[in-house]
Amino acid sequence: MILQDGQFEVRLARGEEEIHAAQRLRYEVFVAELGGDGALVDHAARRERDVFDASYTHLLAIDTARPERPVVATCRLMHSSGLPPDARFYTENEYDIGVLRASGRPLLELGRSCVHRAYRGGPALMALWRGLMAEAEARGTEVLFGVASFHGTDATALAGPLSLLHHRHRAPEALRVRARADNFQPMNLLPEAEIDRVAAMKAMPPLLKSYLRLGGVVGEGAWLDHAFNCTDVCVVVDVEQVPEQLRRFYAGARGGAGRP
Repeated sequence: MILQDGQFEVRLARGEEEIHAAQRLRYEVFVAELGGDGALVDHAARRERDVFDASYTHLLAIDTARPERPVVATCRLMHSSGLPPDARFYTENEYDIGVLRASGRPLLELGRSCVHRAYRGGPALMALWRGLMAEAEARGTEVLFGVASFHGTDATALAGPLSLLHHRHRAPEALRVRARADNFQPMNLLPEAEIDRVAAMKAMPPLLKSYLRLGGVVGEGAWLDHAFNCTDVCVVVDVEQVPEQLRRFYAGARGGAGRP
């Protein structure tokens, strides 16, 4: 899949060096900017990496308007059809996704999503999402899922947005994954009537807002990721429930399709 969306080329990484480019962007965002760390993080080469990188595919948004063609947004993907029988999705480190596995529906996990700070608030994230939706469609995906992160692990500071998610966007039981007990954080921290909804929505990370616009719903509980200094929520999108207007919008910039 190759998609040209304005100045951005969106496609799967071709070879090791392009995967390294995605890992370097992840380092700048998750490690240098947000203070995360991990057992396999390569500080000398400034690459954020883990054991899942070798088996996952990596979606890139490349700025073709700059001569060096930098990777400015990325997301890591695994389709259920490509997951080895005894392997786990990355999300399963934090959430019990048994209800999704038991559904038998084609699943696509999204993870390690990030956008370079100079491109936030612009069209780069939208270009990446158009690529994600194109890839999901090409693979016959019925359910998208993955974790989205709030910076920090202080649940009190995140009480508004977490409570809004719990009251207004909690998944139906058929899609309701649950945070694992080791770092489980309840999200029902405030009564719905006490939530400042405007402030709560402003506190939502852009990736999470993108999920919600698609009709995404969240699992039971958040998971405190102390290594990456963030609070994760698992978001699930039933592709069949995405509004037709949004389907057309995300399909609007597709062009130059082809397999690398």
